[in-house]
Amino acid sequence: QVRVVESGGGLVQAGGSLTLSCTASGGSFGSYAMAWFRQAPGLERAFVAAISWNSAPYYAEAVKGRFTIARDNAKNTVNLQMNSLRPDDTAVYYCAQDRRAFYLGDVFMDTLSYSSWGQGTQVTVSS
Repeated sequence: QVRVVESGGGLVQAGGSLTLSCTASGGSFGSYAMAWFRQAPGLERAFVAAISWNSAPYYAEAVKGRFTIARDNAKNTVNLQMNSLRPDDTAVYYCAQDRRAFYLGDVFMDTLSYSSWGQGTQVTVSS
């Protein structure tokens, strides 16, 4: 079983920065695409960013140019650097591992593409 754990959330003022970290243990981390999603109250879980097994990044339009996703396979870790934060970035942020090894399909922004999820970390951006 793959265990996914997020950390690094907190309270930050608008315009500030946070870096989230995700560790995934119990599997072949370097063989899988990883992704970040977020869910605000009353809304569906939404795609934020993904990174392939060979470190190709992908971003939602809402965060493009502000967030950066990166992975460190030696540490089984994926980071999400968030800059220029806005109040509408407030959400619980989740890390997830793709269902298939050495794969990132054309539906990588869909939650159904991922089989292992963390418990989430809260990010709150004040105005």
